[in-house]
Amino acid sequence: MGKPSQSADRPADDAVSLHTQPDRHHPFQDDDDAPELQVDDLPPLYSDIDEPAASSSSSSAAPLLPSSADADILPAYVTDGPTGRQWYLNPVLDTVPAVLEKHVRAWAVQPPRPSVRVHGEHKATVTNNGKRERKSVTDFDVRIDLTPYLFSDATNGASWRQLRTVENYEKARRGTVLQTRAAGSSQDLEVGGGDKPTLAEWCHLYCASHAGLKAFSVRRRMVGFDEDRVRQKIEALVRASNYRGRVQVTFPVKDDLVEVFNACRTNRWRLTTWIFWLCAFTLLFLLTWPYLLVRTKRFEVVSVDWPFSRPREDGGKEYISLSEDQWYNLWGRALNKAILEKRQCELNQQDLIASEGAQPTFDTGSSAVNAGLGMLRAGVNAMNEVNRQLGWGYDEA
Repeated sequence: MGKPSQSADRPADDAVSLHTQPDRHHPFQDDDDAPELQVDDLPPLYSDIDEPAASSSSSSAAPLLPSSADADILPAYVTDGPTGRQWYLNPVLDTVPAVLEKHVRAWAVQPPRPSVRVHGEHKATVTNNGKRERKSVTDFDVRIDLTPYLFSDATNGASWRQLRTVENYEKARRGTVLQTRAAGSSQDLEVGGGDKPTLAEWCHLYCASHAGLKAFSVRRRMVGFDEDRVRQKIEALVRASNYRGRVQVTFPVKDDLVEVFNACRTNRWRLTTWIFWLCAFTLLFLLTWPYLLVRTKRFEVVSVDWPFSRPREDGGKEYISLSEDQWYNLWGRALNKAILEKRQCELNQQDLIASEGAQPTFDTGSSAVNAGLGMLRAGVNAMNEVNRQLGWGYDEA
């Protein structure tokens, strides 16, 4: 949820719109009630977005990814599993501006992976090897993916995403170590400055740079999402269950950064895992980190904005899919159920269905086993109700 330099709800005047929504008056834009839940209307899983149809290799099979038929798209040199960030190390991207621009536009098609994470914990005293010590105990850790709500039609990849380059008056690394504004510009004011460089011009500037270490980055971010409103609603939901521990509502983002490093030995070393950990354990990072920081000339001039909402001419908002209130009304019951059950997982469609009362029958074919499962379910429900009324998640002595 990067903070755009301009209003998060207003696209830049010269932003490049990659997809537009034909109907500007979305049916969800003014209605705060959650839509009626239908199984066919549930948001897609990651697999629905990531995996192209096995029977087709055309771009229409996976519109949210670069076309598999384009053999010129280079593979990432390193991909970080937990964050999904990618680093490229290929001399072609350093020397051919047209190839770099083509890759930037391909990377812009892929969405960031924002999510809501609700984490609760309390302190407890435990005995470890005969010694008593205070330790944090996780009561629940629940995540909900927000990626489906950046599309009006995820199957066809319909969104409001916009690829934009940095404004002249914005502070950014423009092939520099420190953030600067363009020459002749000050904050919100340009004095004798011309038009800002386009994506093609920035690609040429990067490839023409003679810096020994340089990097070109593309950052994807969700904009137009009211984090504070959602945080307040979720915290109130958790406290309504009489939870007494510490609650943290965060909005982590995966797949938000792509960086191109120029092909050289130093950059290969900085992207090698065992060298990284060697520097960490031997404290060599105290020397290597300042060296890399000062030597690397960075081009942080391109971003891809994925609006959750955008302003209307009458001063209101229109949403690409759901509003924040509608999202909360849709997921509130499933989230409350997962918290009371002390789950540590990512919620999906099955949790939505279960929260709407479509509980599985657990019919095993044996009346004795069915009776036992019914008693177990009743016991869990009873424990949840006790926790709700008497409180839970206290710090233990």
